[in-house]
Amino acid sequence: MQCTRFACAVTIVLAWPVAAVAQQGPDIGQRLMRDTAVLAALDAIRADEPRTIEDQVRLCEVPAPPFKEAVRARVYAEAFRAAGLMNVRIDKEGNVLGERPGVAAPGPSRGATSSSSPPHLVFSAHLDTVFPEETNVKVTRDGSTLRGPGISDDCRGLAVVLAVVRALNGANVRTPGPITFVGTVGEEGLGDLRGVKALFGDTLKGRIDRFVSIDGATSAGITHIGVGSRRYRVTFKGPGGHSYGAFGIANPVHALGRVIEAISNFEVPSEPKTTFNVGRIGGGTSVNAIASESWMEVDMRSADPAALRSLDGRFRQAVARALAAENARWKNQGRLTVDVALVGERPAGRTAAASPIVEAAVSVTRALGITPMLQEGSTDANHAMGLSIPAITTGGGGRGSGGHALDEAWDSTNSWQGSQRALLLAIALSYP
Repeated sequence: MQCTRFACAVTIVLAWPVAAVAQQGPDIGQRLMRDTAVLAALDAIRADEPRTIEDQVRLCEVPAPPFKEAVRARVYAEAFRAAGLMNVRIDKEGNVLGERPGVAAPGPSRGATSSSSPPHLVFSAHLDTVFPEETNVKVTRDGSTLRGPGISDDCRGLAVVLAVVRALNGANVRTPGPITFVGTVGEEGLGDLRGVKALFGDTLKGRIDRFVSIDGATSAGITHIGVGSRRYRVTFKGPGGHSYGAFGIANPVHALGRVIEAISNFEVPSEPKTTFNVGRIGGGTSVNAIASESWMEVDMRSADPAALRSLDGRFRQAVARALAAENARWKNQGRLTVDVALVGERPAGRTAAASPIVEAAVSVTRALGITPMLQEGSTDANHAMGLSIPAITTGGGGRGSGGHALDEAWDSTNSWQGSQRALLLAIALSYP
């Protein structure tokens, strides 16, 4: 027995294969819960929950605006080193990686795992937030509730990933397959999943068998359906001029208004849920000047690729009609042009409910006495799903509210359940 900061914890070695666990299956959660070593690790991560919450606050008070996650990345890399991960590094895109080897020899390349080869699991959370540089990121507390930009999405995920590493290393849990723990960049806003795309396309290309993202709160949700999205920046341009002296020329702002009106009147299906949003607009120089440029950013989403394609087509038609209408309105004087730039694309996809990775997530959730909820969402896991790599996203525990708002809140009541589930999931998914 060795005394650590978890108190006196049993030293745990899960040799591979373990008779009590054997191979993956829908009852792997219950089999893990019959292992006294696993139970000790679960007790340890629950006891460590106050430190996990401290990490959540500490990380959240380090700004990580879109495309400027570097400072938080350096802090996270140091936390990985302190937790005992190996080969900790920041890749070319800005992702933070740390490795934990498995006890079995590496298996073949992705997609070829078998009963004799352990999988390589990537266990991740995202570093970035939606908030700009000048945002006040101080976290406040009111009883069990913490408030601050990004406190749930995804400071909670980052903290839980660290908690899993500490629990595995503190109790000397050895997993069959290797686990690479990652803090990704570019998950939010116009980041276009650039971090996870670099992870699969360069840093760990061909070496990822399973992918888990811890994103946000809850201890029950399992996101296995990826909601696809397309994001555009539309820019109308014209000669511009004085509001009185040049009156009668085509106006980019008026054209923008025409297309926004058309978009606002789109009819979309409720099943599959399909959505649209004009999120930002801009342009012009003065109230008494006809703008030479106006722009907007548009987000469209659906879990169904066909529905998303249909909406995309109607959007493009609306832009073309608005351009034609504004130019026709002023008899070809000062004609406008338009640029439609795709600035973000997430593939729609899904990991089958009957797949081993989803079965394992359902099983460990039930083993903790929590009723699992299969759901859809838009996360880093979308990219893996698009590559046909088994992937899910789960919450990190607690209850979040006000996501992407300055007063975002997170309630820590029973948040340790999310930490425990993440630990069980990491162990379960390291088995073939």
